[in-house]
Amino acid sequence: MPTIERAFVIRSIAVLFWAISFGASAQTNWPNGQTVRVIVPFPGGASTLDSVVRTVTPDISKTLGSPVIVDNKPGAGTVIGVDATAKATDNLTVGAVANSFTVNQSLIKSLPYNTTRDLQPVVLMARTANVLAVKSTLPVNNLKELVQYAKKNPGKLSYASFGNGTTAHFAGEMLKSMAGIYVVHIPYRGQGPALTDLIAGNVDFMFGNLPDFLPYIKSGKIKAIGTTYLTRAPLAPEIPTIAEQGFPTFETDSWYGIVAPSSMTKDAVDKMNQAVNKALQDPAVKKNLGDRGIEIIGGTPAKFQEHIQSEILKYERIVKSANMQAD
Repeated sequence: MPTIERAFVIRSIAVLFWAISFGASAQTNWPNGQTVRVIVPFPGGASTLDSVVRTVTPDISKTLGSPVIVDNKPGAGTVIGVDATAKATDNLTVGAVANSFTVNQSLIKSLPYNTTRDLQPVVLMARTANVLAVKSTLPVNNLKELVQYAKKNPGKLSYASFGNGTTAHFAGEMLKSMAGIYVVHIPYRGQGPALTDLIAGNVDFMFGNLPDFLPYIKSGKIKAIGTTYLTRAPLAPEIPTIAEQGFPTFETDSWYGIVAPSSMTKDAVDKMNQAVNKALQDPAVKKNLGDRGIEIIGGTPAKFQEHIQSEILKYERIVKSANMQAD
């Protein structure tokens, strides 16, 4: 082989090995000091999901050695934020999701993203019980009285949710179906605005995250009708469940997870998973969430994938049986 050609081959091999080595190094060092973005599909400060994310991000940042910012993109029953996550291509963006992520799969006919093709699981962080609460002036004090009142006043009661396809929407429609009542659904852009209107008496009732509602229940600004685990919630054992008040199969919760675009590398997903799991075990984080009745879960991407698939199937059955629609 001529000297010039031999030199060219040697240089080419050297460049190839450098590229492979550099690529492996870049992958191993993800995120290389670059800012990691967590998209939350609710307004800032208006949901438990947002609160959970903001509780763990400081620890995630320490573990990754990079800034981690929260980017709130609310609207369309979380579709806007999830779609932004699905379309991110920078290998630095993940998204926070809740029950609506799996409800929307069967509730909304034309999602701008494909749940299984465009997104991948990272970690299931936590969950909490929901509670059914009514405005303080509504003349009911338990589920039986609420159902009777609704049947005597068809179409006159309204229930709020924090967006189409959210847990609150799903739970409200499930109650309508099981109890045989007709009430009007009013979706809001986040739990905060909906809860504010419930306290003000502008809507009659709603389902929401128990930890967020409990201070207003204890102060008498709203009244608790029932919690949504099959057994009483440890945070408020004095509140009866909906299941024990005549609807034994009624069960919902709110869960909070992290997903990533399908384009994100496995190394990045694994490192994000490890960072979140480590944050969830931090004593201060555990106390913060535990004091608010939020149950820590954690685990692998595969474990979260199993949860997502089971939730999609569960909500698909209930959406069809309740004839739910995105208003």
